[in-house]
Amino acid sequence: MLIFRALGPFQARHGDTVIDLGGQRQMAVLARLLVAGGRAVPVSMLIDELWPGEPPAQALSTVQGYVSRLRRALEPGRAPREEAEVLVSAPPGYALRAEARQVDAWRFEDAVKTEGDPATVWQRLGEALSLWRGPALAEFSDLPWAVTEAGRLEELRLIALERRADAGLALGRSGALVADLEAHVSAHPLREEAWRLLALALYRGGRQGDALGALRRARATLREELGLDLGATLQRLESDILSQAAHLDPRGSTPPVQESAAVRPAAPALRVVVADDQALVRTGLRVVLDSEPGFQLVGEAENGEHAIAVVREARPDLVLMDIQMPRLDGLTAARRILADEAPPKVIMMTTFGTDDNLYAALRAGVSGFVLKTSAPEQLISAMRAAQAGDALIDPAVTTRLIAGFAGRANPSAPPGLAGLGDADLDLMKLIARGLTNRQIAVTLAISERAVGQAVSKLLDHLGLFDRAQLVVAAYESGLVNPGDVGR
Repeated sequence: MLIFRALGPFQARHGDTVIDLGGQRQMAVLARLLVAGGRAVPVSMLIDELWPGEPPAQALSTVQGYVSRLRRALEPGRAPREEAEVLVSAPPGYALRAEARQVDAWRFEDAVKTEGDPATVWQRLGEALSLWRGPALAEFSDLPWAVTEAGRLEELRLIALERRADAGLALGRSGALVADLEAHVSAHPLREEAWRLLALALYRGGRQGDALGALRRARATLREELGLDLGATLQRLESDILSQAAHLDPRGSTPPVQESAAVRPAAPALRVVVADDQALVRTGLRVVLDSEPGFQLVGEAENGEHAIAVVREARPDLVLMDIQMPRLDGLTAARRILADEAPPKVIMMTTFGTDDNLYAALRAGVSGFVLKTSAPEQLISAMRAAQAGDALIDPAVTTRLIAGFAGRANPSAPPGLAGLGDADLDLMKLIARGLTNRQIAVTLAISERAVGQAVSKLLDHLGLFDRAQLVVAAYESGLVNPGDVGR
C-alpha cells in the first residue's frame, strides 16, 4: 500500500521501499497537495506558493513537469495514457487522492478527536503520537504555507499529549507521568493545561509540596513572560490542593456523609439576569448557567432600559450586564440598578476591555468585569466571588484598564493613602491585581477572615463603599503602575 509520511522527514513509501520523489521543489508539490487534505489546489496557487514573490518565467511548464514525474514515481505500473489515480488532475489544478489510513498526518488528526473512556483515549492517542518521527514538514521551512501547517500540526500534537496525560491521570498513572509532564512544561512553559496536569500528577503521587511548587513556578513564568497571574483553573486547583479537596483524588476519596435536609438545607440557587443586545451571547450564557449547579437564570434583557425593568420585576441576586447596548448603555443601566434599595450585584461584560466606561463603572461600584471571550470557568468564578461578597476582575481587563488609564487624573478621586501601613499597602496591591480574599489569604499565609477584616478597615479609612473602588484608588494614587501588573 502507498503510504505518505509528513510527521517527520517527508516520504512516500511502497511497503518498505522509500520512493524517490525528486528534488526539493518537486517534493514540495506533493507536500502541498497533501496539506490540502484531498482538495484541489489551483495551478496558479501552486506557483505562488512554491515561488513566493518571484515565480520563474516557465513556472507553469515546470509545475506540469513536476507532476508528471511524481505520477511516474507514485504509480510506476500505470500505462502511459491511463488516468492517474493518486495525483489527479482537478481543474484548474491538481489533488491528492488517498485514504486517511495512507497519510500519517490525516490519521493523526482523526485520532486527536477520539472520545470515550480514559482507557480508549489513552490507547488511541498513544498510537497517534507514535506516528511522529520529528518536526512536521521541516524540509519546507522556507515556504509560508508549510510553516503554517507545521504550526497547526504541532499544536494538535501538544493537545494530544495533554489529553493523553489527562486520561492517564484518570487511570491512576500519575507517578509514571510526572517526568514526561516536567519535560512538557519545560518545553512549553506558557501552556496552563500542562502546568495543571503536572501539579495534579504530583499531588496524586503524594507530593503536595511539589505540586504547589509547580504552580508557583507557573505563576512566576506567566508574570515574567506575559504580565499575567494564573488563570482561573490553576487558581482553583491551587486552592483545592491547599484544602486537600476530595475530588482531586477521586479513587482515594470517601463519599461525604449525607446530612439531613432538615439539619442542613440546600443553599438556594443564585438568581441571575443576563443583559446583552446580542442574542448569540445570551444563548451562550444561558448554556453556561444551565450546565453549572447553583445558578438559576431568571430573566434576559436586550438593552439597558429593558434590563432595569427585568431586574425590578425578577429581583435577582446578580446581573451580567453588557457594557455597550442600544437605547440605554450598560453603564447607565448599572448605575440606576445599583442606586435602588437592596440592589443586586452587577458584573460588567465587555468584548475588548478597553472602553473608557470601564473606569467609570468601577467608580460606580460594580462587582467585577469579565471578557466575553473568557473561558466559562472565569465567568463562573466571577459570579461565585460576587455571591460571596467579593469581587473578581478578569486579569486581562485589569491589565488593559491600568494601561489605558495610567496617569489620568480623576476629580472625584479619594484622598491620599496617608496613614496606611506597609501591610495595608501590600493588601491594596493584591486587590488591584484582581485577587479574591481567598487568593490573598493564600498569598499572605493568613486567614481569609483576617483578609476580610483588613479590607473592611481599608474601605472605612478611605471612605469607599465597595471593594472594587479600592482598585481605582490604587491606580489613581500611583500605588500601582502599568508595569506592576502581574508582578
